Amino acid sequence: MSAGEAGRSGLAIIGGGKIGEALLSGLVRRSGSGGIVVCERSPERAAQLSDRYGVPVLGLAEAAARARVLLLAVKPQDIGTLLGSLAGSVDGGHLVVSVAAGVPTSTIEAALPEGVPVVRVMPNTPALVDEGMSVLSAGAHADEGHLDEAEALLAAVGRVRRVPETQQDAVTALSGSGPAYFFYLVEAMVDAGILLGLPRDLAADLIVQTALGSAVMLRDSGEHPVQLREAVTSPGGTTIAAIRELERHSVRAALIAAIEAAHARSVELGRAARDR
Repeated sequence: MSAGEAGRSGLAIIGGGKIGEALLSGLVRRSGSGGIVVCERSPERAAQLSDRYGVPVLGLAEAAARARVLLLAVKPQDIGTLLGSLAGSVDGGHLVVSVAAGVPTSTIEAALPEGVPVVRVMPNTPALVDEGMSVLSAGAHADEGHLDEAEALLAAVGRVRRVPETQQDAVTALSGSGPAYFFYLVEAMVDAGILLGLPRDLAADLIVQTALGSAVMLRDSGEHPVQLREAVTSPGGTTIAAIRELERHSVRAALIAAIEAAHARSVELGRAARDR
């Protein structure tokens, strides 16, 4: 181990967008800001994050010299430029954790010096409230210890699962993009409440609590979603009338098609990053 490697500790979050901030905020809530630095190319955004979370903002080279774990939280379209700038400052003593949607570990490994361990992660935005779902996969040079380290990092903001990397595009489509599907559904239900004559704030309160309670039932009851739905669906009642309309408008098929489209886009983003 070189002197530089021995002197490294802590985490550098590279990229201060929504996911970068979600992870930053959860980590600071759990254990404070000590040992965390941020790299952000927008001076205004960098100042905002520094003021909000009490973390120093450094350039890439300085951050890599100080931190052992480098969390790449940039858009997949920007990963090639970032890796080109970072390559000269990274070695096998680092652990690189990437949350760039669709970008394979092999693409990141090819742009960095030989032997750098890389872990690919797909988190989601509920990490902002410590209820995230993060799914991680090991690259060619990452071992169980690296996975344990990445898992401990992500566990600060929610649940963590491990999968083979071949499943990551499906994970991206399902849980990575998943919060948007639920927000879309809630938005439509609130609009329906307004159409039926309820004030917006009342409609929103009713739906948000209903969504929260339903999610807890799904998590804690151990019952299949079909069983829980059937428990609400009385013969000849209001719920079955609504379900019939959802089926008539092919809502189930539309949702499956939407998730398939998100999967295809994740694959496309990864291919584009690899070809740059």
